[in-house]
Amino acid sequence: MPEVTEHSVATLSDETKKEYAAKLKAAGNKAYGSKDYNRAIDLYGQALLCKADPVFYSNRAACWNAMSNWERVIEDTTAAISLDPEYVKALNRRAHAYEETNKNSEALLDYTASCIIDAFRNTQAAEAVERLLRKVAEEKAKAIMEKKQRRLPSATFITNYLQSFRDRQLSDSISEGADLAENSGKWWLRKGLLAMDKKTGEGYNEAAEAYEKAIEAGDLGENEAFAYNMRGTFKYLRGETDAIDDLNKSIELDATLTQSYVKRASMHLEANRRDEAARDFEDAVAQNDKDPDVYYHRAQLSFILGDFPEAAKDYQKSIDLDPGFIFSHIQLGVTQYKMGSVASSMATFRRCMKNFEKVPDVYNYYGELLLDQQKFQEAIEKFETAVQMEQKERVTGMNVLPLINKALALFQWKQDFTAAQELCEKALISKSYLFLVHSATKDAN
Repeated sequence: MPEVTEHSVATLSDETKKEYAAKLKAAGNKAYGSKDYNRAIDLYGQALLCKADPVFYSNRAACWNAMSNWERVIEDTTAAISLDPEYVKALNRRAHAYEETNKNSEALLDYTASCIIDAFRNTQAAEAVERLLRKVAEEKAKAIMEKKQRRLPSATFITNYLQSFRDRQLSDSISEGADLAENSGKWWLRKGLLAMDKKTGEGYNEAAEAYEKAIEAGDLGENEAFAYNMRGTFKYLRGETDAIDDLNKSIELDATLTQSYVKRASMHLEANRRDEAARDFEDAVAQNDKDPDVYYHRAQLSFILGDFPEAAKDYQKSIDLDPGFIFSHIQLGVTQYKMGSVASSMATFRRCMKNFEKVPDVYNYYGELLLDQQKFQEAIEKFETAVQMEQKERVTGMNVLPLINKALALFQWKQDFTAAQELCEKALISKSYLFLVHSATKDAN
């Protein structure tokens, strides 16, 4: 076996260097196979003196990887990629090292590049992209929340969140017909509820302020638990950590208000307190086992945790108690699909389209499942139906997701970048239009 140094390599001919490099690489592979990593590192290093080959760098990186020396893995794979930018094995190896050193954004970029170059054939790399997207999103969200001023999210987000709870009949003491003293607790509570009906950013800000003043004013009677529930809800939407205190108070005042358990469970789940979240759902069921909201949100918890059979069971229970709540049907169909019951899922969505024919969400989610099956033409038809329905609802806020999904379908199906870009621009314009409408309305008021 030749011994090569920085000094001796200068005396070798190009042909000899090529011969030595091949022999040293083969010996390095043998040492690697025997788990003699230090010997393999030395041999690959000598081979690199003879020839700057991306494979030699990547092989030496494999040795560093086996020894958990992540910085050296990154160093050698970077050298390999600089010589061959489409070297998938080196990209995946560097991505793994980046993730091990908590450089998740860099890892995400490498895995994404690897997937694109390899036409998404590597299942592990594709799963890594999905995993890292969550990690990076959580990191960025945490950083943003630490810096930003606490404020409510978009009106669309709030509306979707509030719609996940069924409407409750209000007590007579705060109904629209009740004669309430101005600036009393009940007066502010009713003002908050009326402001929410606007379903705009301005309306939700008014509601949040009204619930604060309702509790400050006091004299809420039987509505006190509900007032704490609503103030806690808007604090939660603003990302305030003391929101859970209001839900605790709400439950203390009225243990039968199951919605408070459900909302508190969501807070526990976001803080990764899964046992506490599960207990809240158990307590809610104990208080009212006929409340469909409890089963719907408990199903959401199971879905997030990947327990799809349990989620499907609770979605069905929610439907049995209240068949008119569309989101339970949609989520059941998605869950069935996740479980691999494609025929059941498709049947669920066909029933949804029959029973909720004017709800755009049904067509959008059904289109997503069709797109996943690469039934592009059918998927695009469903997205287009959802878009047309959403456009009719422009005054209350258009959900642009069907536009984005249609763009994605066209790009995947026909690689029609121009059409996909136009749809994305249309989605941006729609959002900008709504912002201008709401701003103009605010100025006029």
